[in-house]
Amino acid sequence: MRLENKVALISGGARGMGAAEAKLFAKEGAKVVIGDVLDEDGRRTEAEINELGGDCVFVHLDVTDEEQWRNAVNEAVSRFGKLDILVNNAGIYRTNTVLETSADEWDQVMDINAKGVFLGTKAAIPEMKKSGGGSIVNISSVAGLVGNHISSAYSASKGAVRLFTKSTAIQYAADGIRANSVHPGTIETPMTAALLETPEYRQDRMDRTPLGRLGKPEDVAYGVLFLASDEASFMTGSELVIDGGRTAE
Repeated sequence: MRLENKVALISGGARGMGAAEAKLFAKEGAKVVIGDVLDEDGRRTEAEINELGGDCVFVHLDVTDEEQWRNAVNEAVSRFGKLDILVNNAGIYRTNTVLETSADEWDQVMDINAKGVFLGTKAAIPEMKKSGGGSIVNISSVAGLVGNHISSAYSASKGAVRLFTKSTAIQYAADGIRANSVHPGTIETPMTAALLETPEYRQDRMDRTPLGRLGKPEDVAYGVLFLASDEASFMTGSELVIDGGRTAE
């Protein structure tokens, strides 16, 4: 198994891409802590993983709260003895242009999508250093690579994640800690469900994807699995694009 004897912490792990990552990690041998503000969904995912023979625990985690991050990391270490992998997956999506975006909305998006990644990374690194290294995988977006005609704050937050990942990679490479970012295209998840229910938006997303379909959470989860595993031991500061070819044009 690709993550045997590894301990992973995944934010936003209650549903969508985070849940898919947690289930795949457990299937590949990892002990998994999932953190989320969605307690009911989180406990459901925890139960599903454990019923299939995995080893998973759910913790309430608001990624904008530094103390809650410390508690989540402490839960992983106290329960499983160490922390090898952090997946900063939690995020929100807002579709407003510059003029439509309020200062409060900007702050909310940046707090969750960018500050949350910073706080998670800051909390995890000391424990990874104790165990001789680790892998940090930050979920950015194709919107963190190219401009976006309908979302300003989201694109800014995901661009911040991209460059923060590179800084982390450079600063902690000597400690055996790798940091890489993942850039999904349009993925069918609960977060995107409302937008994708609009036929025009859904068709536009498909038309702009050369492979002709939208992504599934599992499409992203397998990329995250690779970066988290020792198979990616020579990758750090890199960007893994999983977008059906959208940014190739």
